[in-house]
Amino acid sequence: MIELLASLEKLVLTLRQKKNEATKLRKKVEKQLNQVRSTERRSISGLHSIDKKIELERESISDALEILTQKTSQLESIERLVKSAEERLSREKDEIEQMKQEIEFSENTDEKQTVEARLRSIYGHIDELASEIKSRQKTAKKIAIDVSQYSAIKSKISAKIQNQLKSKPSLRETITTSHKTAEKLVKEFEKKTKTEETAKKVLDKAFTKLKEYLIKKRKAAERKAARKKAAERKAAIKKAAERKAARKKAAERKAAIKKAAERKAAKKKAAKRKPAKKTATKKKAAKRKPAKKTATKKKAAKRKPAKKTATKKKAAKRKPAKKNK
Repeated sequence: MIELLASLEKLVLTLRQKKNEATKLRKKVEKQLNQVRSTERRSISGLHSIDKKIELERESISDALEILTQKTSQLESIERLVKSAEERLSREKDEIEQMKQEIEFSENTDEKQTVEARLRSIYGHIDELASEIKSRQKTAKKIAIDVSQYSAIKSKISAKIQNQLKSKPSLRETITTSHKTAEKLVKEFEKKTKTEETAKKVLDKAFTKLKEYLIKKRKAAERKAARKKAAERKAAIKKAAERKAARKKAAERKAAIKKAAERKAAKKKAAKRKPAKKTATKKKAAKRKPAKKTATKKKAAKRKPAKKTATKKKAAKRKPAKKNK
C-alpha cells in the first residue's frame, strides 16, 4: 500500500509537470496568436483609416479646387475688366490730346466751348476709369493671394494623398502575412490545447486514484487509532477495576485486621474477667453434665446397632454384583 501510494504520488507529480509544460506552451502560442491578430487588426484598421482619410482629403481637395477655380475665374474676369478700362483710358487720353489741338486751332468760341465741355466730361470719365482700375487691381491682388493660398492647400492635400497611397501596399502586405501566420498559429494552438486537455484528464484520473488511496489510508489509520483507543480504554477500565478490587481487598483486609484486633482485645478483656465466672460456670456444668451424658449415651446405644446392621446388609448385597462384573 505504501509503495503504491509513493508510485502514485510520483506519477501525479510527473503528470502535473507535463500538464504545466503543456499549459506554458499553449499560453505561449496563444500570446503569439493574439499578437499576430492584433497586428492584423491594427493593419486593417490603419488601411480603413487611410481610405477614410484619402476620401476626406479628396473631398477637401475638390472643395479647394472648386474655390480655386472660382477665384481664378474672378481674377481673370477682373484682369479683363482692368485691361478694358486701361484701353478705354488710353483712348480717352488720346481723345483729350485731339481735343486740346482742336481748342488750340479753333477760332469759333461756340465750338471752343463745346469742345471744352466735352473735354471736362472726358476728364471726369478718365477719373472714374482710373478709380475703377485702382479698385479692380486691389480686388485682383486679394484674389491672387487667395488663389495662391488655395493652390498651396491643394498641393499639400495632394502630397498627403500620395503619401497615404504609398503606405497602403505595405499595410496590405502586413495584413496578408499576419493572416497566414494567424492561420498557422490557430492550428498549433488547437494542437497544444488538445495536448493540455489530455494531460489534464490523465492527471485528474491519477489524482482521483491517489485521493481514493489516501482516503482508504486515512480510514485505515482512523480504524487503527479507534482500535488502539478502544484497547487503551479497555486496559484503563481493567486497570481501574483492578485498582478498585485491590482497594476493596485492602479495605476488607484492613477491616478483618481491625475486627481481629477487636476480637483479640475482647478476648483479653474476657480473659481478665474469667476467674470470677469460671466457678459459677463449673458448678452449673457439674450439675448439668451427668444428666446429659446418660441421655446421649442411651440414644447412641439405641441408634448404633440399627445403623450397623443396615450398612452391613447393604454391603452384603452390593459385593457379589461387583465380583460378577
